[in-house]
Parts: sequence; C-alpha cells; structure tokens
Amino acid sequence: MDELQNKISYKFNNTELLKEALTHSSYANEQHKKLKCNERLEFLGDAVLSIVVSDYIFANCPKLPEGELTKLRASLVCEKSLHKFAKALGLGEHLLLSHGEKRSGGANRASILADAFEAVIAAIYLDGGIEPARKHILRFVVPEIEQRKTTAFKDYKTALQEIIQKNPGETLEYILVGSSGPDHDKHFKVEVHLNSNVIGRGGGKSKKEAEQQAAREALELMGY
Repeated sequence: MDELQNKISYKFNNTELLKEALTHSSYANEQHKKLKCNERLEFLGDAVLSIVVSDYIFANCPKLPEGELTKLRASLVCEKSLHKFAKALGLGEHLLLSHGEKRSGGANRASILADAFEAVIAAIYLDGGIEPARKHILRFVVPEIEQRKTTAFKDYKTALQEIIQKNPGETLEYILVGSSGPDHDKHFKVEVHLNSNVIGRGGGKSKKEAEQQAAREALELMGY
C-alpha cells in the first residue's frame, strides 16, 4: 500500500481505511471473514466528490449558467471520467478482488474502478478531513476542466451556422415559442428551424441563452 500512498501523495494515519477502500465485495465474500468491502465508502466518496467539484466549478466557471454547471459536474463525476482517473492512478493493480473477478478482468472494469476511486476519496476524507480529499480530487478534475472549457463556453449558434452553411440553400431561423414568469425572472423557449423543420429546442433566462441551448440540442441530434 506504500506504493499507492505515494501515487496518491497522501500518507494514511489509519491504513485500514485504505485497505477497505480497495476491497471489492467479491473478495470480502470469498474470504468468509468479517471483512468490510468498499461499498459504504463509495457512498460517502460520491458525496465528497460532488461537493468538491461543485464548489470548484462554481468559483472558477463564473460565466456558466446553472444548467451548464450541472452538465459539467455530471460529466466530471460520471463513471467514464472516474474510470479514467482511476486508470491514471493505476488503481486496478491495488484492488482486492475474488479469483473469479480477477479472471474476468475486474481490475480493468470501469464500474469497479470508478467505485474504488470514490471509495479512496472517502478513505482520505475520513482519515484526514476535507482538505486532503479536495487536493486529491482536484489533482484529476482541474486538468479535465481546463480541457473542457472550450466546449463549455462554445458558441453553439456559430457552430451550427458553420455546419449549415456547407449546404447552400439551407436556412436557419430561431423562433421564440413562449415565455413565462415575472419580468424579473423570465424563462424563454426557443425553437431552431432548418427550413421548415424543427431541429432543436431550448430554454433559458434570456432569448440568447435559449437560442444557444436550441442550437446545442440541434448539434447533439446531428451527432456533433
């Protein structure tokens, strides 16, 4: 476990917490002992991860509206991202798995690695508090955010327009189809039409935001 602690850049006071974080339920069941598996730690780690990521992107992405913050957070804490982080840490080499789970490739399975990554977060949090847990999480999350900032702040309307312009004769039009709420808290709904066909819908606190979201949906439906 010393090797993993060096990779994590955190020295545990209670190494039993780290061992628990690395213990898959299959191993605990196979041993027929009163071993704790990492499922409870995974539950706690998920919550710590969410608050740390939420706090960071709220402070460091001031231009993003609530909807975009939610989507960015979801993309950072999803299984795909956590699997990537766990692989970068080499976490699979340190997992305690049953013989059957090892043979079936459990050490590389996305769900197992993602769960273990969350469990390690919880172990660090319980052992040393929120600050070392935050440092560990942001070590992986911050570079990922920097890579995604271009996408997060993307001008979807411009991107959609550039694609449509490749086909002469096609025309885009954004149509306001509804608004609701008091003047100080309006919500607008917009459709984007390609010729006469609706290709995207969006909503927002301004017409501009609603148009951007409509364009975004159109791009997603087109596979971009």
